[in-house]
Amino acid sequence: MDLCKIGDHYVLTADLPGIDPGSVDVNVDNGTLTISAHRTARSEESVQWLANERFFGSYRRQLSLGDGIDTSAISATYENGVLTVTIPVAERARPRKIEVAHGTDRKSIETTTVDAD
Repeated sequence: MDLCKIGDHYVLTADLPGIDPGSVDVNVDNGTLTISAHRTARSEESVQWLANERFFGSYRRQLSLGDGIDTSAISATYENGVLTVTIPVAERARPRKIEVAHGTDRKSIETTTVDAD
């Protein structure tokens, strides 16, 4: 699983080759992103395995998101064995420039001179 920041969003990629596409599930609950999926084992009775190193079974990863994420706008795609989750930064958490107002009215201060006798 890889995670990087691009502009105003994060991109998570996970290699999940051979996963049953219908089993891929991405959820957000209470600030935690959970990815789960399942790869079904091949069940061919006439096969004599000489090597069997590919992973079969359930896959599950969790990631704490923190406060600055727009969880309602998270999106995910699964293509060619790669899950891509786009996690946008919330508008309120994005850096922004604060404009400083300058006073444009010039005020005159009237003075009175007093003669000292």
